[in-house]
Amino acid sequence: MPENEPWEYTLYIPNDLRAVTVARRTLRLILTLHGLIRLTDTAELLAAELVSNAVRHTKGPAALRVRWSAGVLRIGAWDANPEPPEPPGELGALGEEGRGLALVAACADLWGWQPLSRHGNRGKYVWCELVAG
Repeated sequence: MPENEPWEYTLYIPNDLRAVTVARRTLRLILTLHGLIRLTDTAELLAAELVSNAVRHTKGPAALRVRWSAGVLRIGAWDANPEPPEPPGELGALGEEGRGLALVAACADLWGWQPLSRHGNRGKYVWCELVAG
């Protein structure tokens, strides 16, 4: 598949901290197979933070979505908690906890979140983008 053709993958994960490792390794494989190895290290860090937040701060299942379109890699995590994510703080001022979205904000070209509601289920989708180039 040529690098400029769009694609999308979704990995559904249980509420289990081991899912962070599964998500990272799956993302690395996807990017390698699509010839986007140059984005892998940063993308893995971003995915790990998003999935970790989804698993740590909710009780239900979650999902990792990876999409490539027009030279932009979008990485997102869905979880069942409709509450907005805590705003990122200053990266240097944070301790061991609470620095995930600060890392996302520092490493991604763009990030955001949106509430979700479908078939009576509520949740949120937190996403970030890396622009290849």
